[in-house]
Amino acid sequence: MDARLTCRRCENTPAPLDWCCTACGAPLELSDQPPFNADAIRSDDWTLWRYADMLPVAQHVTLGAGGTPLVETAWDGAPIWAKLDYTNPTGSYKDRGTEVLVNYLVAQGIRDVVEDSSGNAGASLALYTAAAGLRARIFAPTSAPAGKKRAIAAAAELVEVEGSRADVTEACLRAVESGAAYASHAWSPFFVSGQQTLAWELWEQLGSAPAAVVMPAGQGLLVLGVAHGFRALHAAGLIDRLPRLYAIQSAACDPFVRGFESGAPEPVRVVPGPTVADGVVIGQPVRGEQVLTAIRESGGAALRCQEDEIIVARSALAQRGLFTEPTSALTAAALPQVRAHLPPGETGAVVIVLTGHGLKSL
Repeated sequence: MDARLTCRRCENTPAPLDWCCTACGAPLELSDQPPFNADAIRSDDWTLWRYADMLPVAQHVTLGAGGTPLVETAWDGAPIWAKLDYTNPTGSYKDRGTEVLVNYLVAQGIRDVVEDSSGNAGASLALYTAAAGLRARIFAPTSAPAGKKRAIAAAAELVEVEGSRADVTEACLRAVESGAAYASHAWSPFFVSGQQTLAWELWEQLGSAPAAVVMPAGQGLLVLGVAHGFRALHAAGLIDRLPRLYAIQSAACDPFVRGFESGAPEPVRVVPGPTVADGVVIGQPVRGEQVLTAIRESGGAALRCQEDEIIVARSALAQRGLFTEPTSALTAAALPQVRAHLPPGETGAVVIVLTGHGLKSL
């Protein structure tokens, strides 16, 4: 647990509560993270703290994130595995990252935090900070889904902002200037570190690395965290290859897909259009270059789905007993494209990550 914040772009040494590099503005990273050690897995713990010795923070508070089911089903006659990360405490995969981030904030003695979020990240932070006894103000656009705003307001102060997503961030950063800690899932490397645990669980549940992991991508932090997790397993000699990572976006907001298709080093900034997949409406991802690099290094791809495909896939998931919000259904909607992209004869499990519970979208 000796990880420390660093800037890889300019090698500046950040302060513990800096949310970006104060010298160059780049996202911060964690250096000196513990390597993966299979002998250190806590076999009597079924939460993400099963991997406590591999995480960059000590546990002070938990709601029990992690340890989510992996269910085998079929799609178009072929087997797939569904990772039910919507069974996390607040109903979304964000809890993995939030639990690690909030434990870091507690260790730093923070009492007042702010975040800008239109949905699951804000709800996750609101409930986790309440459990930790912290005050949280979550800034969200007035147009955010009503159910998610209610979840935020149940445990934190909801600050609704008229205007664009950029206007919401600007309002939030003004609160940071007044002394609150910016607990941004988009910028925090501790949030990314928590997402590694999904890769480690898949390795344990399957007994090997899957052939492919299919994930929705807004900021792309789940993709990045899973990439880090499998790299750690590979470095430890526990898997002999990295799974192909597939980042799935709505055609209404597809910066990763445009960057991937054009061969650009980073996503192509877009103005988001309307989509039922509200969880991926990010026109300019903060760590976009890192995410695209991870996708390419894995041999995967960034793919887009149309609105009708998302809606049909969500219904088809429900018919299999898997009740998701529309954003999660991107992974199932993209399965024909994923299978077409996989090399002929490639073996191994294809895993779709179902990131948000369907109750959130009622």
